[in-house]
Amino acid sequence: MTDPSAPRDLADPDLPEPTDDPARGFIDVTMGLAREAGPEGMTIREILDRLDERAYGLAILIMAIPCLVPGLYGPPQILAVPIILFAAQMMVGRREPWLPRGMMARRVPRAWLDSMAGFADKRMRWLERLATPRLRWAASGPMQSLAALCMILAAITIALPMTNTVPSVGLALIAAGLMTRDGVITLVGMAVALAWVATLVFLIAGLFFGAGFAAGWAQENLGWVRELFGGTPPA
Repeated sequence: MTDPSAPRDLADPDLPEPTDDPARGFIDVTMGLAREAGPEGMTIREILDRLDERAYGLAILIMAIPCLVPGLYGPPQILAVPIILFAAQMMVGRREPWLPRGMMARRVPRAWLDSMAGFADKRMRWLERLATPRLRWAASGPMQSLAALCMILAAITIALPMTNTVPSVGLALIAAGLMTRDGVITLVGMAVALAWVATLVFLIAGLFFGAGFAAGWAQENLGWVRELFGGTPPA
């Protein structure tokens, strides 16, 4: 019996052929998933079985779509985990996506698939029209590994509450760029992801050091407040 958590071997005649056509754009693929899903949706395994050699890029792009909704809580935090796992495998050069058995069996609700298809159809046609093979060096080889690292960093910030939209834009651009070998879109996505991560790091560091500075200043300059309430003034 085939292990559903194992990566699919494209040469194995006993396994179903992927139904995705490389000539189809990612929006058509996303809408096709919604059409083919049953009332209970699809498992992640079933989704991956419908993708071709673009599985990494398509899977990450599809999972990034619901994370684009501003202020959404729930799906982004759940989907950040498989995005990180896929990006890590891409970074080390693994050919076929792998997820643990339990995660492969996890079901994506039909409502999520319908929402993803509708969002992609209305909001992402411009990206599909814009993507074209160019600056291939920026979307392959060592740059692909660097792009995967940027996706991991962006996905980590997606898991934080109310911070999902901007890093998801970076994720979607990187995934679309890698999938179409468009180095321009890949580089733009990397810039968005890194800029967002740097902004969060700067804000967190500012809050940390700012709070420490404020506490030290208050202890040094507001001794009179302690005296007023009967405390011992600082030495």
